[in-house]
Amino acid sequence: MTDDQALDDFSALLAPEGQALLWELRDHDPADELAAATRLRRDHAAPLVSAALTQARLRQRAAVKFGADAQRMYFTPNGVEQSTRASVAAHRAARLAGLGVRTLADLCCGIGGDALALARAGIRVLAVDRDPLACAAARANAEALGLAELIEVRCADVTEVDTSGYDAVFVDPARRTKARGGRVFDPEAYSPPLSWAVEAARTAPFAALKIAPGVPHEALPEDAETEWISYGGEVKEAVVWFARPGGGEEPAPGGSEEPVPGGDDEPVHGRDCVPVAGGRRATLLPGGDSLLGAGLPDPEPGPVGRYLYEPDGAVIRAHLVAEVAAGLGGRLIDPTIAYVTADTLRPTPFATAYAITDVLPFNVKRLKALLRERGVGVAVIKKRGSAVEPEELRKKLKLGGGGTSCTIFLTRVAGAPTMLLGQPADAV
Repeated sequence: MTDDQALDDFSALLAPEGQALLWELRDHDPADELAAATRLRRDHAAPLVSAALTQARLRQRAAVKFGADAQRMYFTPNGVEQSTRASVAAHRAARLAGLGVRTLADLCCGIGGDALALARAGIRVLAVDRDPLACAAARANAEALGLAELIEVRCADVTEVDTSGYDAVFVDPARRTKARGGRVFDPEAYSPPLSWAVEAARTAPFAALKIAPGVPHEALPEDAETEWISYGGEVKEAVVWFARPGGGEEPAPGGSEEPVPGGDDEPVHGRDCVPVAGGRRATLLPGGDSLLGAGLPDPEPGPVGRYLYEPDGAVIRAHLVAEVAAGLGGRLIDPTIAYVTADTLRPTPFATAYAITDVLPFNVKRLKALLRERGVGVAVIKKRGSAVEPEELRKKLKLGGGGTSCTIFLTRVAGAPTMLLGQPADAV
């Protein structure tokens, strides 16, 4: 299908006949797609039916990111895959609003997911993308959600757009190859490259660049703060934040109407959300807890205590395990392993705590016998620093139907392959 055909099909969805079809398909079951297509083609043109069914599928896939809004929004296949989860976009928009940003250029806007969150935070947005279909979806989304007055969509090459009149720039470079849709891991292979995005960011009073969370720390600009964001314990993205000295309005003292709490009960939004040059931050959603690194050295490793703490993925990506250990009065179990251990239980949003019952050298036969003896029928197997695959171990254990559960950690302690057995501390 040509780009012009795709645009024509999308435009047809916005017409009354297309809208009626989308309404009819709002509760569509993908398993019945062939029957639905046959039935609908009796009264509608085949290209319109195909476009409506595709949009219905995309809306269902997008619900995990956009919730109820997905049923009113418009998507492209790439847009569903690459758009930011609404709650993550809302966090970023609230932080920008807390900085006093009132106008922003959203470069590589895609279907407009971030632009919608920014507009809802009261920010006027210029949304730019070179893909005509993505721009059409972004315009339709702004209209559908009643935000068109705050969002201007422009189809253009982002490298040719003048952003000098805006309080902030947000850049979300494409990180997938256009031909095969595979992920791009080299920041200079982004489209546009990270180096271009960094230079564009440095010209604005404030800027945020969305990048892959696995980016090497050595590739990060030292005049910016990098924030790793997780949602429900899964790392979603990293954002590089820039603040030019004296740029923008005075940060709002209270931030957004619903400020996100930060580490040590300090707000992320408002005055405390100003990016720290060279800073590394981990933010955990949906709770909103945020930890800014203090540059602490790793604690000395020591023996496994009564409790084991598994830091959130954003904490690990941000290299802030030392800060979490310091807050827990803990130590590492091994210099190379991101598990923290302590003898007392302390609450923290930045790590999950487990009560440890056994510390054993790795031995499948011994583990199998021990689990059988205790009537363990359900095991959660985690690994860090071990070559053993959890599913392979599970097959060898051949767990029975016992009602007891257990968490098994395959890891290293002081360099030696080790098994740690326990259960979540809140279940003890």
